[in-house]
This record gives sequence, structure tokens and C-alpha cells, in this order.
Amino acid sequence: MTSAADRFAEANDRRDHPQTAEFAAQQRFRLDPFQVAACQSLEAGRSVLVAAPTGAGKTIVGEFAIHLAMQTPGDKAFYTTPMKALSNQKFRELVDVYGEDEVGLLTGDTNINGNARVVVMTTEVLRNMLYADSPALTGLRYVVMDEVHYLADRFRGPVWEEVILHLPSQVRLVSLSATVSNAEEFGDWLDTVRGDTDVIVSETRPVPLEQHVLVRDDLLPLFDDRAGIATAQVNQELMRIRSFTGSRYDDNRRAQEYRSSRQAGNQAKRPPRGGKRPVRSANIRRIERMDRADVVRLLDNANLLPAIFFIFSRVGCDAAVQQVRRSGLRLTTAEERAEIREIVNDRTRALRDEDLDVLGFWQWRDDLERGIASHHAGLLPAFKEVVEELFQRRLLKAVFATETLALGINMPARTVVLEKMEKFNGEARVAITSGEYTQLTGRAGRRGIDVEGHAVVQWSEGMDPQAVAALASRRTYPLNSSFRPTYNMAVNLIDRFGRARAREILESSFAQFQADRAVVGLARQVKEAETSLAGYVEAMTCEHGDFTEYAGIRRELSDLEKKHRKDAAAPRAVRDKRLHKIQQLRTRMQRHPCNACPDREAHARWAERYWKLKRETDRTRRQIENRTGTVARIFDRVLEVLEVVGYVTGEGDDLALTDAGRTMRRIYGERDLLVAEALRQGLWKQLDAPSLAAMACSLVYEPRRDEQNAGERGMPRGAFRIAYDRTAELWAELDDLEQDHRLPGTEALAPGLAAAMHEWARGGMLDRVLIEADMAAGDFVRWAKQTIDLLDQLSIVAEDADLARTARRALDGVRRGIVAYSGV
Repeated sequence: MTSAADRFAEANDRRDHPQTAEFAAQQRFRLDPFQVAACQSLEAGRSVLVAAPTGAGKTIVGEFAIHLAMQTPGDKAFYTTPMKALSNQKFRELVDVYGEDEVGLLTGDTNINGNARVVVMTTEVLRNMLYADSPALTGLRYVVMDEVHYLADRFRGPVWEEVILHLPSQVRLVSLSATVSNAEEFGDWLDTVRGDTDVIVSETRPVPLEQHVLVRDDLLPLFDDRAGIATAQVNQELMRIRSFTGSRYDDNRRAQEYRSSRQAGNQAKRPPRGGKRPVRSANIRRIERMDRADVVRLLDNANLLPAIFFIFSRVGCDAAVQQVRRSGLRLTTAEERAEIREIVNDRTRALRDEDLDVLGFWQWRDDLERGIASHHAGLLPAFKEVVEELFQRRLLKAVFATETLALGINMPARTVVLEKMEKFNGEARVAITSGEYTQLTGRAGRRGIDVEGHAVVQWSEGMDPQAVAALASRRTYPLNSSFRPTYNMAVNLIDRFGRARAREILESSFAQFQADRAVVGLARQVKEAETSLAGYVEAMTCEHGDFTEYAGIRRELSDLEKKHRKDAAAPRAVRDKRLHKIQQLRTRMQRHPCNACPDREAHARWAERYWKLKRETDRTRRQIENRTGTVARIFDRVLEVLEVVGYVTGEGDDLALTDAGRTMRRIYGERDLLVAEALRQGLWKQLDAPSLAAMACSLVYEPRRDEQNAGERGMPRGAFRIAYDRTAELWAELDDLEQDHRLPGTEALAPGLAAAMHEWARGGMLDRVLIEADMAAGDFVRWAKQTIDLLDQLSIVAEDADLARTARRALDGVRRGIVAYSGV
């Protein structure tokens, strides 16, 4: 029962924030304090940054912004996400609230009702709209940026900062982020570039999380129940298991069972004898891990399903499903199986039977009917969407997934299981970070359904419970900018603002903001060092002469003598020259007035401190010089390259775009300059549609590490090979130019998927194409959609009408079958 004071405060809130009160009354759950605070800030006309754990309900704040926009005729709200799957999901949710006429979807390959008052889109689409000054921006009042911490992503992150910097000033921004350790810093930057912005941070999970370690078939608490997670006091039983291990763990467990039964007054066998202290040795067998099917049974018996098992390998995810299937385990009722089959058949009706055969559809559907599934990037998007829908409907009980599932998709479970605490990062196996642990276990606990969520870590050889406890109790996930000027960004900025204003905009980026903040700390270090240096100078002051000068000679002599001793193998001429220099320095030192000072060595000790601190201070000063104006300096180098190739003209601040520069405004991607130059030089004019699709694929495809040396075997011949060779030569020329201007350049073309894309674009069968591609269907669809995106750009920007038509035919050739499928 609420107190009189609470009721009075609530009445005041309803009076002062009527829109928030009305919206809150419509929700299924009582809004949490952080949600109320964020909504009230929006109602007061301010932007907000909301940082809260996964599953805490951040999106409610974004939905309130849309609610506010819909109260005023003509106002609009855009909802941006980092992934098409997330955009599709949000689109469906908003259609359920506002109806099909009021909600649109723009994801590059899907265009539904783009002029609606509420439009869900990927961040890249909004960036392109801003640069094109799209009329759809008229009336825009709110932009929701879901998963805004994506701006740390090395490849896609810069787009988020571009949007934040270029949105009209009257647009209120709703930034939704995972819990990051520097939310206040990010909020300060947003306040600087966007105006009034409130930072609202919540570290409270709406559903408490219980942490467990699965040792054999024992589900043990990670933390001591009496101490609680706040103290990070690890369960001492786990520490004993780590010490005993193997068969001794069985003895220890039986002893515990015996003690428990004795306390309960029951008769039990005496524990096995063996009073000696357990010793870890090679003949002690390690603790065997449970079979996955047995783990699922254990969780089912403990009422801990549905569960997501995070396995950091696609092959591992599929193998896990096979293991559970072979065990004969079935987790669904007859009614649930019937419902699953109906949903699966309905969602895959648009796919051809021969393609379903290739994709292993029948086995996949049977697994779903058992209540089990895998979820990873190699899965066909249509199949992934079905898995997500069935899980949300509580029809799937166990999903084996890679970490991509933790990124935004709304799939909460009662339990999350981590089989390992390390993953392969592309180069080596590394331990997962506390941020990754938090993100993964954040899926555990369904609001309004579960009293608590459960995170289960499976015991593995060499596991340190203290390290796991530290991961579970620490919340360190800093948000660092990955912003960098690109050629496309540069021409758009020059076209809209001119060079001087463009530099100002770039200097207001979060990247420069962070660098400048670091400079403040470094400058403070320099200032403190200068005070110390002045003290050292005073301490070594000598009445005989300039001791700083004398100490400098001693320091130079000492360094040269050390180098001479170490470099004994140097040519005789070099050593003789160095010896001559050493003798000169000795003579200068001996003749210096301070050499005769009776306090010389005392002064020298202060001088040694002086020179050591001076070297460190000079290094810090160089760091400051390198960080100040970093982004603008890179921008200047980008402009220098564009001037050399003829995309901008003029001098100083009076730069203007050439025709080629104006074409580049609408070319987006990692190889924007290469694409623009190839178009200008007419390298692809002779290509037919399948060959142009193969060329576009070679420009967007990023091979796996084991493909890097695959070479160019199997590439399409004829006109494609000629165009490819000329494009590769152009890339090499541009790469040299970028190196000359101290820019990182881009990776070389990757033709590994060209033959498969050529075959697909000319109407080839799916089974042959996937064999040629040597990849999973989901991966092929992903690269096909990126190929479509580039072909779409070519069809718009190509000045050669024939090439534009070829690009459109190539696009239609690629966008068919499983590639054309859309679950929206």
C-alpha cells in the first residue's frame, strides 16, 4: 500500500507531466523510475540518453517519443536500429499499435510506406536521407537511436555520429544504450552537439539474475548466498572443487550427501575412507561435462526452460541440435507441435520446394517441433525469423545460439547457459569480457513471467570461479568512438557546408570530444611536471655555472658510451667517428666550470631526475599535439586525395565539387572512391548483368581468414576477367595514393564469391550456387543483399544509361528466391 507522501508525489507528477501519466497508464507493466524520468524529460522538450541493462525496457522511452509525435498532426518520428532484423521486429510491433497506414519501414532492400508519420529504418538509411536533404525529413520531431552504443563498431559506427551531427537542431534525440561505464561522458557530448540532453542511467535489472555453475549434474550457486553478489564473495564449495577436481569431487559430494542424510536422521552408507588431503595429479581424471541433452533435461526438471545456450561457433550450435535430437528428447506437447507446424508452413510458403530440400527444411521443421533450434548468422533469414517468433511465443524450449543473438533481438529466456568462457576472435581464443558476459546473460529473465532469471556457466577444466565471479559482478563497458572521415562524407560536407564549416563539424565529433578530454588530462600532467621541473632546476642551481647545460653534456656522453658498448659489431669507421664524438664530449665536460663544483654529484642527482621527467613530459606534449585536431587532420588528408583525383577543386577554404565529386555524394561503402573512379573511367561498361553482379560482389565481399589466399581460381572469364584486372590495377594505384597521404587505404578486391554470384544472377539453381560458394545459405543471402545495395547505387549514379540499366537487371537477377524473401 502506497504512503500518503507517495500518493501526493504521484498526483504532482500527473499534473506536471500529463502525457507521461497517460502513456504509463496504457502499459502492461508499471513503469520503472528510470523510464518515468526519461519520459518526463522528453515531455519537457529535452533529448535523453538512456543507458540500462538488456531487458530493462529502454525501448518504452522510444515508444513514448513516438506517442508524443502522434499527438500533433504533421509531426513525425523515426526509429533507427543497427540491424535489418531489429528494424523488421520493431516495424511489426508499431504496426500493431498504430496500424499499417501510419507506420513505414526502410531498410535498403525493403521500402514500405516511406512517407508515413512513423518510420522504422536502419541508421544508414537515415544518414543517406540527411545528405540528400530528403523531403521525408519535413515535420520530423523525434529520432530514436536504438542500441546507440553501436557507434563503437569499427565499420558501421561512424554512421551513428554522422546522423547525430547532421540532424536538424529542432529534432529531439532519444538515445538508447546498453549499460556503459562512460554514459556521462557520452551524454556530455550529446548535450554539446544537440543541446539540452538528460542522461538517465539504470543498473537495476527488472528481473533479478541468479548465477550458477554447473558441475557434472550439480547446479551450484556462483556466489555465497549469505554474502550476495554485491560483495562478489564466491561460493567456497566451488573453490574446494577447483582444488580437489576429478574423482575427488565425487568423494566430496558423497560426503556432503552423507552429512545431509545424517542430519535428516536417515541411514546412509558411510562416506568412502581416505582421510589424506587430496592432491592434484596426472592420474586424477577431470570432471566430465554433461551431454547437452542431459543439461536440457536437468533444466527442464528444475523448471528452468526455456533456455538459450550460447555456443561461440555455428558448427557447435548445429551439432548441439543434432545431439539433442539423437537423444530422442521431445520438449513440446501435441498442441504445441501442431501450432509450430502451422506457423512454420505459413512463414515459408513463399519458398520453393526444391530450395527447401537444399536447405534441409524437413529436418529443421522436425527439430522445431521437438522444441529445439539453432540461431546464428549462417541460418537463412527466413528460418531465423521463424525461430525468433516461435521462441517469443514460448513454443521453443532450447535454442543454441552464437553471440549475435545477444545483439538487440527481443528473445528473453528464463535461463542462459554459457558452455565456455572464451571465444575465437578471428585470431586467437580469448576470454570473454565483462561487457560481453553482461550482454549475454542479460537475456535471462522474462519480465512479467519470471520471478528471476538464471545464468548457468558450465564447469570446464582450469576454470577459476573467482574470475567468473569478477565477470558477473563487474560492469565495465566503455563506449569509444570509431568515427573517421570517409570520401563520401568529405564530398557531402564540402557540398553542404564548405571546408571551414566542415572542419568545425568534424571537430565536434565524439571522437574528437574524447581525444580533447584526454588532452585535458595530459595537459594537467604537463602542468604538474613543469612545476616539478622548475623545482629540480632550482635544486641543481650551481654558483660555478649553468648546471643544466653541464648535466646535458653528461647525459649525452653517457648515452653515447652505452650505445658504443652495445654496438661492438658496427663498422670500424662508425665506431671511430663515435669515439671521436665521445672524446669531444669528455673534453667539454672537463672544461665546464661546474665540473669543479664540490657539490657536483648532489646537483647531478637532481639533474638526473630533471632529464628523466623532461623526456616523459616531452613525450606527453607530442601526444597532445597528435590528439589535438586529429579528425580534422585526417579530413584534410582525405581532401588532398580527392584533389589529386579531381573530385574537388579550388584552394584553401574555397573548395567545390567537380562532376565526379557530385557523383560520389551518393556512393556509400568501404570502397566508395574505387567505385566512383571505376565508373568515371568506364571500366564496367562492357559487362553483362551477371558479370556486373559478380563485380559488385567482389567489391563488398569480405573473405574468411582461411580464404585469404584462395586466389582468383574459378572466376568468371571473358569481359568480367578483363574488367576485374583493370579494377584491381585501379585499386593498387589508389592504395599507393592513400599511403602517400598517410591514409590507411582499403583491402584489395575479394573475388572468392564472384563465380557463385555470377551463377546466381544468371538464374542458377540454389544447390549448385551454395556448393560453388562453399558457405551457408544465410551467409550467401547476407552477401547477396550487400551486392544488391551496391547495384542499386550504381543504377542511380551511373551516368552511362546502358550501365544503369545493366545494374538494374543485375539487381533483379540477384534479388530472387531465398534472397528476395522478406518476413515483413
